[in-house]
Amino acid sequence: MPEMRHEWRLLDLGGLEPYRAQALYEAVAATVGRGGSPNTLILCNPADSYVCIGYHQELEKEVDVDFCKRHGLPIIRRSQGGGAVYLDSGQQFYQVVAKRGDPLVPAKVERLFEKFLGPTVYACRRLGLQAEYKPLNDVVVNGRKISGNGAGELDGSTVLVGNIILGLNYDLMSRVLRVPSEKFRDRLAKSMREWVTSLERELGRTPPVEEIKRYLLEGYESLGIGFKTGTLSEVEEEIFKFEIKPKHLSPEWLNQPKRHRLKSSGPRAIRVTGAREVREATYKAKKLIRVTAEVANGRVTDIVFSGDFFIIPEQTLPELEKAIVNSALDPAEVEARVKRFYAESDAQIPGIEPSDLVEAIMRLKVRGRE
Repeated sequence: MPEMRHEWRLLDLGGLEPYRAQALYEAVAATVGRGGSPNTLILCNPADSYVCIGYHQELEKEVDVDFCKRHGLPIIRRSQGGGAVYLDSGQQFYQVVAKRGDPLVPAKVERLFEKFLGPTVYACRRLGLQAEYKPLNDVVVNGRKISGNGAGELDGSTVLVGNIILGLNYDLMSRVLRVPSEKFRDRLAKSMREWVTSLERELGRTPPVEEIKRYLLEGYESLGIGFKTGTLSEVEEEIFKFEIKPKHLSPEWLNQPKRHRLKSSGPRAIRVTGAREVREATYKAKKLIRVTAEVANGRVTDIVFSGDFFIIPEQTLPELEKAIVNSALDPAEVEARVKRFYAESDAQIPGIEPSDLVEAIMRLKVRGRE
């Protein structure tokens, strides 16, 4: 146990309605970042079912929106990257919120995941499972994911959010996602059973939530963190009520209009006018990169990146897009622009190397034209 003990606030909030379970930590991040609240660990779980998509994902390409509407499933866009997922009361959430620059909290996101997923691994092992940390952001048991996690920076705070899966509805998990065919959906459901698991599946039972939380706290304490149980401040409640929840309820936030300035719905290239085409390409590194771009005379005149990746700070993605605009579809020029973006920004894109971005962009090239 480290000699120095850092006292954090513990918010043990139990079951919360979906928007509160998913986004309350954003209000906490705002106050922690300003020094109005101490570093905080939130423990909670969704009281009802919903679908959550990553900050950089395109809604209609990831989620069956009509199915979610018919079944009353809210769709919530989170403030961190990652993929689309179905969530319900079969999850135990933990949400770490620390003032940016705190010496206990690594600045490099890869190290942040490795260090702060230690308590998740610890809790699973205390429950009798052979859990392991799997870079970049998972905890696995017998090779299957039992915990998914995201991280980012918000309002002067570093945040890490994740879950331990208590039980999983595989059919609904695959049903809410958008797929090209029902045959593909069957394969997706089968794949999910192969690479996602739960405490119930591994143990043959669901341990009491209080036991899980106790082990999680022991894990954080092994990092040198001590906890004082607290409550939300009035300021945090007001921020959530008047800023955070209205944002998440707004169509503008959910649909991210900036992601729709370029439209490509299926074909790899759609002629717009004259020599201009909208093209789309995907590339799977450790995370999925989807590129939609307008191309004219072999040059990128506009570009949008989406996918299940993380970029920290999130606000630097438009800078990356701007860096590529007017580039020729030439590997050397694209590589030079990508490297210049990394050199001039503080961006971290864990799981994606500069060469991955170059490869994704170059897949826009149509053989025989450029």
